[in-house]
Amino acid sequence: MQETTIRSSFYAYLSRLRWIKRWGLKRNAHPENVMEHSWEVSVIAHILALIKNRYFHGNVDAQAIATAALYHDVTEVITGDLPAPIKYHSEAIRRAYKQIEKQAEIELVNLLPAALKADFEALILHENLPEEHQKIIKAADKISAYLKCQAELKAGNGEFEVAAGVLVETLKASDQPEVIFFMQAFAPSCSLTLDGLMKTY
Repeated sequence: MQETTIRSSFYAYLSRLRWIKRWGLKRNAHPENVMEHSWEVSVIAHILALIKNRYFHGNVDAQAIATAALYHDVTEVITGDLPAPIKYHSEAIRRAYKQIEKQAEIELVNLLPAALKADFEALILHENLPEEHQKIIKAADKISAYLKCQAELKAGNGEFEVAAGVLVETLKASDQPEVIFFMQAFAPSCSLTLDGLMKTY
């Protein structure tokens, strides 16, 4: 094996996403970290892209979307997870957070060896993502949040009632047919127990 003199802390940072907790202002029956959330958003974004292509005459790169979705929250290893009620509390806070997020993206990319930077700029720098990809990833993020809320409500945690209601209305009003398709075809069974799932086959 050829030894390299290159040293980068990029993946050391990413590995710490497992310690960043989501929904920090709420009591959680099922704690969720950014690493597991990123995986869920990635697989949902992947199937949304495929649904768009197969059922609604889309022509998007499902693999590129899934990969970008894996990295969609990596800046939170620097910024932490800022809960939505705070992030969108005012336009001034939203703009300030966007600037912090953008700087965090740049700092993470700068941790990489020079030959890899362009590859990751296409994944991590939000402004470099095609608009259609951004839209699908954002929808997947909302679906993931919806599923989290439903799991919390099922566990008897009323902390998530308002968030669940907002997300239901947002997803119902979506102009993305792939989102409506997912919510009708895949979301309902996510509330089943293992025994319930096994009875459906």
